[in-house]
Amino acid sequence: MAWFCSLLFVCFYLAEVFSFVSILCDHVFKKFRIGVRGKIVQAVSDVSVSVNQGDVFGIIGPNGAGKSTLLKLFMGFIKPTFGKISILGKSPDNPQCRSRLGYLPENPCFYEHLSAIELMRFSAEVSGLDPKKTNEEIIRLLKFMNIEHAGNRKLRGYSKGMVQRAGICFALIHDPELIILDEPMSGLDPVGRKLLVDLVLDLKARGKTILFCSHILNDVERLCDRIAIMHNGELKKILNRKDLIDQENQVCIRLETFSKELSDDMDILGVRYAKEGNATIISCSRNQLKDSVNMALKHGIRVEELNISTHPLEKLFMDTISDESV
Repeated sequence: MAWFCSLLFVCFYLAEVFSFVSILCDHVFKKFRIGVRGKIVQAVSDVSVSVNQGDVFGIIGPNGAGKSTLLKLFMGFIKPTFGKISILGKSPDNPQCRSRLGYLPENPCFYEHLSAIELMRFSAEVSGLDPKKTNEEIIRLLKFMNIEHAGNRKLRGYSKGMVQRAGICFALIHDPELIILDEPMSGLDPVGRKLLVDLVLDLKARGKTILFCSHILNDVERLCDRIAIMHNGELKKILNRKDLIDQENQVCIRLETFSKELSDDMDILGVRYAKEGNATIISCSRNQLKDSVNMALKHGIRVEELNISTHPLEKLFMDTISDESV
């Protein structure tokens, strides 16, 4: 009986843990065959990641990194070659799971003969939503994305940015728990980007889980609790807010020359430094900046250049990609 109780406890514990995990991806691989000769391409290679309930999780990477393929795997549009994926505790192709998902593809393509309102009503009917509540939600979303004036216009008359806004409304009409957006900023002007940022913040405040890919690093940096960097199909690094704050506090100082006495003092100060030709490169925190400069001046060494990190995600991203390219 004791072992049964222990097993029951473990089962309840795991159920409790997984109830707070919206996405669980375990050692996932995806291979494709392309061309006449069936050349094998490894689009996703050994990716393991989890996204917690209520998080805003961003995926960044260069073109061809595997970001869109990974999202399609999460949506159940394609199956992994190896590995396991759990979405809201179920298989991605489970109908109960899909009814709780909202999705915006990279290049949304809708029925052009429909208006935005008709498109959203169609989605709501398929989801079995109450017609009265549907109309209220349609009005709310169209107003939020500032396209209520074009709600009855056919989609064929929409600009790319307006189609993108309509696609966002379409993805949210059934009030999903998990929202997956592939390049949601694509085609949006600065006003549209601001509206989408506000929408993501509103969804987060309501406890929704959001996963999105984007090339707009400033928006990713601002919105995300955690950020994954992908390159060549592999997940290279996962960053959190502390990583960005630490990087934001970094200062790079270039001194005109190098001396043994200076290096000894830098060791005492606890800052990182390296010799580059005849120059010295110092990496320190903002709190160490004044002491580092004073130390150099004490030894009669001129400061040639000083850079304070203002875009920490860009720096971390480029460092990660550069390391992999070497």
